[in-house]
Amino acid sequence: MNHVGIGIDVHPFAPGRKLIIGGVTIAHECGLAGHSDADVLAHAVADALLGALALGDIGKFYPPGDPKCKDMDSLVIVRECAERVRQGGGRINNVDAMIIAQAPRLAPHIPAMQANLARAMGVNAGQVGVKATTSEHLGFTGRKEGIVVVAMASVEQ
Repeated sequence: MNHVGIGIDVHPFAPGRKLIIGGVTIAHECGLAGHSDADVLAHAVADALLGALALGDIGKFYPPGDPKCKDMDSLVIVRECAERVRQGGGRINNVDAMIIAQAPRLAPHIPAMQANLARAMGVNAGQVGVKATTSEHLGFTGRKEGIVVVAMASVEQ
């Protein structure tokens, strides 16, 4: 049976932090606020993976105030969530994600993001779609206050 999970993550920009998206450090005047490395793409993908088998969300396994999660590499979260899917009898068919950000320009970094996510999940890069768009200057993403990612995971069980 095929299952689909959806993950959404939102992080505001924060000065003095590195901007890490999909495991890629991107030059920008500030990073994203968060307890871990605040990788908004990795978090949305992890939630989609967990959601596909109704395993909960990343907050269940990685609570925001937990000291073990402080500055944690979010690709570890993706890897561990993919392993939870496999332990539940699932096989990842594909993951697709849309990053919504007015800035910075993300297109040059997408292949590396796909490769990082694929490696973390133990799948081929062709099974991982990552796209980026803007919100046409509307809302908090349009005002360059933060980034949103919506992700979908298809899992066969």
